Amino acid sequence: MGKKFKLETTSFSLHIMAMVFMLCDHLWGTSFVNHDVFTCLGRLTFPIYAFMIVEGYFHTSNLKKYVNRLFLFAILSEIPFNLVMGSNLFYPLHQNVLWSFLISVGLIHWNEKAKERQVWKRILVGIAALCIAYIGGIITFVDYYNAGILMVLTFYFFRGKKWWNYLGQLLCMWYINREMLGGFEYEINLFGDTYFFTRQSIAMLALIPIWLYNGKQGYHSKKLQYFYYLFYPLHLLILGIAKFL
Repeated sequence: MGKKFKLETTSFSLHIMAMVFMLCDHLWGTSFVNHDVFTCLGRLTFPIYAFMIVEGYFHTSNLKKYVNRLFLFAILSEIPFNLVMGSNLFYPLHQNVLWSFLISVGLIHWNEKAKERQVWKRILVGIAALCIAYIGGIITFVDYYNAGILMVLTFYFFRGKKWWNYLGQLLCMWYINREMLGGFEYEINLFGDTYFFTRQSIAMLALIPIWLYNGKQGYHSKKLQYFYYLFYPLHLLILGIAKFL
């Protein structure tokens, strides 16, 4: 008898999905503005990356190298990001998403170090981290602002496979995407009644592949690892240049 099929995702498949969804979203923002399906798919991007940043923190063999890679590619991505978002080489009002992830990793590490302390100190550090995420995400102008950093912390504080981990992720994702980010709403007429839902709420569907994650790396190589990082500035650079052609 053959092996029983199991519907699950790996780190490899999640990265591929996130890259495809991100490309769709940025194509919508630069070339296919009137095709909402692209940006609807793009809503799934950030939650998957937020989840993978947390997993990356816990699975990396060298945290310093992990942070240095994020920092290096955050710098490399700045001009391509500025070209796409601000049509300029310099655009201080919006910073690329890797800065959001760097702040998030810093807050995660602070909380992990606090685990060596008394419970009340750990609670204070957790609360302080949430406050810093809320305020810092706004004043630094990073992508997704405070909502983005809080989404990463959601997958950190509710990391695990127990029912309350899933419930915490679901509730936080609903609040962050529906209440904090909000934005454009679609109108749906159903059984004579009119309903509205925000486009950003589609991001909650990202929980499906995230919850199917089996904790395994899947296909991996050193070249592929750097491709994950390089894809972000490279595709932004191509789209940014295309805007001026």
